[in-house]
Amino acid sequence: MISPASLLNRYPREALFFLVASFINSSGSAFMWPLTTLYVHTVLQRSMTEAGFVLMVQSLAGIVGQFVGGSLFHRLGAKRLIVGALLIQGLIQLSIPLVSSWPVYLALMTGLGFTFNLSFPAIQAFIGFRWREQRRELFNIVYVGNNLGMAIGTSLAGVIATFSFQLTFLFNSGSTLLFALFFFLFMKNISHRELVGETSAEAQKRGQGTNTFALLLRYQLYFFMALGGAFIFFANTVWNTGVAPYITEQGMPLSSYSWLWTINGIIIFAGQPITTWLKRILRQNLSAQLVASAVLYALGFGFILLYHGSYSAFVIGMIITTFGEMLISPTIPTFITERTGESAPFYLGVVGAITTVGRLLGPLAMGFMYDQGGVEPTLVLATIVSFAAVILCMLHSFFQREKKGQQHAGTF
Repeated sequence: MISPASLLNRYPREALFFLVASFINSSGSAFMWPLTTLYVHTVLQRSMTEAGFVLMVQSLAGIVGQFVGGSLFHRLGAKRLIVGALLIQGLIQLSIPLVSSWPVYLALMTGLGFTFNLSFPAIQAFIGFRWREQRRELFNIVYVGNNLGMAIGTSLAGVIATFSFQLTFLFNSGSTLLFALFFFLFMKNISHRELVGETSAEAQKRGQGTNTFALLLRYQLYFFMALGGAFIFFANTVWNTGVAPYITEQGMPLSSYSWLWTINGIIIFAGQPITTWLKRILRQNLSAQLVASAVLYALGFGFILLYHGSYSAFVIGMIITTFGEMLISPTIPTFITERTGESAPFYLGVVGAITTVGRLLGPLAMGFMYDQGGVEPTLVLATIVSFAAVILCMLHSFFQREKKGQQHAGTF
């Protein structure tokens, strides 16, 4: 794992400023997202079904936001897109506690889901373009830092919410607006041409070079990876919609469930040396890392399925699947930014939209399976879907290997 001292010497100062700003933003974001259901139910006096509807609409808006954000990167420019999206997002967050009308609240939350995801592919593309030589490490550091920020923010959010829900929105909005200010100042003297390179800038002048339909036709580059990621994120919802109610039904305290996520956070932070070793074993091959991630998810959920009568099985399963998460989360944006060049923002948006569908449909399917037969059907579904993700990631790896073979053949 990279020490703080080595970070100061290894990366440009501007990269370090970005990492700090990203950490603060992720910490602030955690003040609101975990409390949405509680706020709808206790403050707005709406049903849990309506609270679930808010989250679903938010996810749908996020899918659209991912796609639109990736498509607008070169048209608007990185600075306008990122700063504009973050600014609108921060203002929405600030206005939410001021409204009591249910339709207005629903509209604001839909806009929030859209603007939050609107900036996401643009920020990932920014990392890939700005620090090309170090993006593999930086994507991983951002992932670890954001998870640490989310853990800290979530733990503080519950405490602050006991005093005032309005304060949680204020912290959330403040961190977003500070992030917008950071990008505004940071990119003040960086032109879009300088950020993305001469080739991308010229393609932008020619009307984006390649149209959207032509980019989508390059399915071997992104589709199986995106679908594999969607399947993995679909399966991962079993923790909330299958494992959580099962643990409480078995008479275990809620702390038993929250402890699983504490383990997740500890592993993400402390397990970096093992992840680095795994990547070395896989020869830093990004496609192989995706396959390994899916395999770890399948093994983790399969183990829980076989031994779910014991709480230790959930602990071991969480450890295994967390290593799967640590492989896939930074790998997808790294692969896209390395392989797609000037079109990276577009593909980041497309892949983000597809994987978000998995997160959207997972709770619905897992909830239905749990209602039908308890935790076992949900774990069966999670295991099967994870094995399907293995096949999809292997297909992705095959197409990338075939592409390399064709390139080598063409040089002779």
